[in-house]
Amino acid sequence: MSENLSEEPKSKSQLKREVLALRSLGVELVELTKHQLRKVPLDDQLRQAVEFAKSITSNGAKRRQMQYIGKLMRARDPGPIQQALDILNNQDQQTNARFHRLEKYRDELINKGDEAIAHILTIFPTADRQILRQFIRKAQKEQEIKQSSEATPSSEATRGLFRYLRTLSEEHNTW
Repeated sequence: MSENLSEEPKSKSQLKREVLALRSLGVELVELTKHQLRKVPLDDQLRQAVEFAKSITSNGAKRRQMQYIGKLMRARDPGPIQQALDILNNQDQQTNARFHRLEKYRDELINKGDEAIAHILTIFPTADRQILRQFIRKAQKEQEIKQSSEATPSSEATRGLFRYLRTLSEEHNTW
């Protein structure tokens, strides 16, 4: 009992901040895709409210639904939901970083040629040197054609090189 007496009641401002935080958590839930939403631990009532909010087009109705989701969130522990959202956001960041890293490798291969192949072979030991050279030659020819003419050819070799690097990264699970 002495513990309850020592705790001070929350101020109106603190309560309002908590409600707004729960509402913003609800907004994050509504912005998720269906696939991502399945990964978040929600009870049926809250899941239905979030899915219904996704289907609403009217601004006023959507605002009311978001308030309702915030009200539902108050009765639940937001910790597991926030943790699941943090994991999803981290996965997106990792995917973007992987994509940019592969783009950098691709550009390095096209610009530096054989010098870069040695570096790529240290990263992906199972990479086929011959396939890399073929992609590099084709991509360099595409760049020459693109620079010398007005026409913009498709960069098929560049995309093919990127796909090959992505396959290698998935095989090696280097990320």
